[in-house]
Amino acid sequence: MRLADESAAPSPALLVFPDRIEENLRRMIALAGGPERLRPHLKTHKLPQLIALQTRLGITRCKAATIAEAEMAAGAGATDITLSTQPVGPNAARLVALIRAFPAVAFSTIVDDPGAVDALARVAAEAGVVVEVLVDLDVGMARTGIAPGPEAEQLFRRIAAAPSLRAGGLHAYDGHLRQPVLADRIAAAADGISRVDALAAKLRSEGLPVPRLVWGGTPTFPVHARRAGVECSPGTCVLWDAGYERNIPDLEFLHAAVLLTRVISRPGAGRLCLDLGHKAVASEMPHPRVVFPELPDARAVTHSEEHLVIETAAADKFPVGSVLYGIPWHICPTVALHDRVLVVRDGRVVETWTVTARARRLGV
Repeated sequence: MRLADESAAPSPALLVFPDRIEENLRRMIALAGGPERLRPHLKTHKLPQLIALQTRLGITRCKAATIAEAEMAAGAGATDITLSTQPVGPNAARLVALIRAFPAVAFSTIVDDPGAVDALARVAAEAGVVVEVLVDLDVGMARTGIAPGPEAEQLFRRIAAAPSLRAGGLHAYDGHLRQPVLADRIAAAADGISRVDALAAKLRSEGLPVPRLVWGGTPTFPVHARRAGVECSPGTCVLWDAGYERNIPDLEFLHAAVLLTRVISRPGAGRLCLDLGHKAVASEMPHPRVVFPELPDARAVTHSEEHLVIETAAADKFPVGSVLYGIPWHICPTVALHDRVLVVRDGRVVETWTVTARARRLGV
């Protein structure tokens, strides 16, 4: 994955490889059993070019974390977009404006709070639109959502009763399940699956529509892919990263995004200082925050805004100016640090893509 001409590439830079991205998408389709079962989360890449590639392969649905991501996806050709963050404050009106701006696109969102439901219903009614809404269920992550049970039933009924809202189904994200062995992940997911299925059955027995069940992320993708009637929402596997490669070994995807960095100083024996600071690679996790295939023994010493100092027995082989390639431990927030990516085909940078949806706001 080295460039044929490294001298023209600035550093630090994020390189993306479309051929590998397409292969990852094909593997996702194969695992899911068809493109119609996929609703990939675009927070990983935020790129309209990837949305266009997904739609060419038949993946027309997606999930977005922000209004800007949803707007970007609509403009790039996605036809069915779920906002996976409960719209509160001005975001309720922004979502309604987005629906009006793209009448041919099916938008939906998630909710877990009666007040948020009522506020969204008022904004939608004032604008004369109908918003599709899914109940967000907490199946153990304790980040967002409401537990499957009586309160969730009441919330669903509240949505179904609002003239300006349409009940779109149930949404559950089990991102806390990251057992390295797939059988253990399947076992750990069973309780949440059972409770959500029971809730869906209860609602349907009352004559309420539950059009879709949207489940999971990348680690539990193989868990839900084997279940009928479920939409899967993996995200990371489009680009892949070192963290999931190491911790979720049953998933076999290709690294399609790589960081290019240079040695900018050699601060002592056995040490290299790289221009790969907090502003270039996600730093919310403990080290290693980036893995260097050429330096398997590399150990981070210090990490600051513009610099990463590593120790390695091979330091003498890398003079100042040397290029290194690193695989991010967590690709999603790493992409968000770059305003553009370098597109590589056959070892050469052929174009530059703007990371459009890293912006907080686009048109609405």
